[in-house]
Amino acid sequence: MGHFLGTHQSRLDAKGRVSVPAAFRAALRDGLPAQAEGAAEIEPAAMILRPSHQHPCIEAWPAAAFHALAAPLAQYDVFSDTQDDLATALYSDALEIVADKEGRIVLPQVLRDHAGITDAIEFMGIGRIFQIWHPDAARQRRDQARASAQSKRLTLPGSGPKPLAGEPA
Repeated sequence: MGHFLGTHQSRLDAKGRVSVPAAFRAALRDGLPAQAEGAAEIEPAAMILRPSHQHPCIEAWPAAAFHALAAPLAQYDVFSDTQDDLATALYSDALEIVADKEGRIVLPQVLRDHAGITDAIEFMGIGRIFQIWHPDAARQRRDQARASAQSKRLTLPGSGPKPLAGEPA
């Protein structure tokens, strides 16, 4: 599966549609099997849109990644409060969306309200998913994330300097 990279600006049209950036559409298709020979065009990939638990934005998940995320719910008793709470949080406001031939999707009003989106939009790639933000909130989030990573001196596991032979790890 491809990675979602970069920040892309766009606007909603009068019908509440927006074009998903071409690079994001390509990343969504990365996980699909190859088109049959002679097929006229690549089939658009499904994505799951849902309100973020942590931020005032919309999360966009490749359908396969979302289903893999939710698979561990099967470990809980179907009638447990834990399973019910997690399933409700994941699924109740999630929608499967497929872009049209021009790469446009309709952003449902409930999701736009969650993200405070009226017309201007920023798509923000964050690796395995992308997010859809109001531009001001997106800038604040990027600034906050950079400041947090810097103040906590965060690094990726295994990416820091290696101790020299004989030095404690």
